[in-house]
Amino acid sequence: MSEKSIRIPGPDHPITVEYNPCRVVVTLGGRTIADSRDALTLREASYPPVHYIPRKDVDMSLLRRTDHSSHCPYKGDAAYYSVIPGGERGDNAVWTYEAPNAAVSNIKDHLAFYPDRVDSIEEMASPEAGTF
Repeated sequence: MSEKSIRIPGPDHPITVEYNPCRVVVTLGGRTIADSRDALTLREASYPPVHYIPRKDVDMSLLRRTDHSSHCPYKGDAAYYSVIPGGERGDNAVWTYEAPNAAVSNIKDHLAFYPDRVDSIEEMASPEAGTF
């Protein structure tokens, strides 16, 4: 069994995780899978941003854990879920880092969705206090 590499984000491969002030809603097959005002947005190197949604804001009854897994040297080992109402398109559409590396520890207990395996991942701007 080979050891999995662990890398620390830095100037050559930056990673930031920030609170997302927008409401983030994920839909598939006409159903809302996730709806959160507490999402985190992870930006990694030149990859598109990824929204990580707290489990409390995901309808876990619509997900089924799969045997699929992957490893990222920067984030750790990922576990996967399929979105049941999504049929084949929803297979392994969701991933989570249950024990993420220290540099991204705040994504623990959050789920992320592949944009091409759901109908939409929508950011809805929250009106700022006092603005009408």
